[in-house]
Amino acid sequence: MKSIAIRADKLCLQLGKHAALTDVSLAIAEGSWTSIVGPNGAGKSTLLQVLAGLRRPDSGSVHIHGVLLTEMSARQRARQLVWMGQNEAATESFTVGAIAMLGRMPHQGWLAVATDADHSAVEQALRTTGAWEWRFRPLASLSGGERQRVLLSRALATQSDVLLFDEPLTSLDPPHQADWLRTVRELVASGKTVVSVLHEMVFALQANTLVVMAGGEILHQGSCSDEATHRKLEVVFDHRIAVHTIAGSWVALPVL
Repeated sequence: MKSIAIRADKLCLQLGKHAALTDVSLAIAEGSWTSIVGPNGAGKSTLLQVLAGLRRPDSGSVHIHGVLLTEMSARQRARQLVWMGQNEAATESFTVGAIAMLGRMPHQGWLAVATDADHSAVEQALRTTGAWEWRFRPLASLSGGERQRVLLSRALATQSDVLLFDEPLTSLDPPHQADWLRTVRELVASGKTVVSVLHEMVFALQANTLVVMAGGEILHQGSCSDEATHRKLEVVFDHRIAVHTIAGSWVALPVL
């Protein structure tokens, strides 16, 4: 049986008059890929931010590899997990290589010079995302999809055991969406744990586990191959989608 990489217990979070999370509990296995799905306003991104330590819940707890998240220092947390959010800001004048090198900060001392290991990790990350040839270009010169690939490089360069992605396919064209899927599969095969919030059901259903949310609650957590998971997915989207198998893969198609 795999160890638990992330455990959330009874998370509650109120944002103004809105209950963003209500009694949310889940366990995510080490070396697996979990996708969180649901309609707009379901609480998906909020949950991911709480798991990353970017939001503090009103009650409940998060453990990463058995350690309480709130007891970790910022450096410890940054080494354990990396978060890539929607429309992340980055300094426009920085080169692609410099942006990727920011991912090595948790491993460096104050004002330390980048080591051979840092340069190697950055090169590997940039080559993985196809951004190596841009390493001397400023971020301002890139398109939205290219920037997304650079931010993914920064996340990969951290070499954290847990990677949290919020809408990572935004602005990526289909070939680079396929590249992202290949990268995630390679990360999981190497023992990393990936959690993604996705609207693209074709990709979400490629994960090991699907977490279905609505109204700040988890309605279902199960294998992407289970019929119960497919039925709950169809229900949460008011039967406007239907899950089918095509060429050996599960896909969710709109019901017209």
